Amino acid sequence: MSLKSSLDSFVSLLRAIERGLDAALKPVVFLGMAALIAVITLQIVSRVLFTAVGWTEEVARFLLIWITFLAGTLAFQRGHHIAVTFVVDALPAGVQRLARALAVLAVIAFMVTLIVIGYRYMQVQSFQKSASLRVPMSYIYAVMPISAAIMAWYALVDLFEIVCEGEPRKPMGEQTP
Repeated sequence: MSLKSSLDSFVSLLRAIERGLDAALKPVVFLGMAALIAVITLQIVSRVLFTAVGWTEEVARFLLIWITFLAGTLAFQRGHHIAVTFVVDALPAGVQRLARALAVLAVIAFMVTLIVIGYRYMQVQSFQKSASLRVPMSYIYAVMPISAAIMAWYALVDLFEIVCEGEPRKPMGEQTP
């Protein structure tokens, strides 16, 4: 088995794991949005017709935090975050590949830093509980290192794609015309 076919097999495995993460995240974000809509609707209806349900504001806030981070992870995987690429696009192909690889390495370094900081923040807040639900706040803050770890994985896959193929491949259905 040649090195090229081994690398292709490895990249295919990384892409399969990436698709699995994507398939798991999409319904979680969808269900989170549906739950957020339901909780906010309950909050509005209860305030208008009855006495306000106290826990709805807290649940809505926590759902919004989790949805924001997880949906941001999906946007990252699809390349939908803001990027200024005109300088890199103007470079020759070999230098362009190096610049993209360095940018992805910087993203990975940032995500690893975010994982560490997020985990430390979880530890610092582990004694604190939310006001209404009495949920440990470390559960709420856990989304930061989780999302950073998933984004770091996506960036690692992009790095291998750059090294092996020249540029990261966009997910199926996400190609630009």
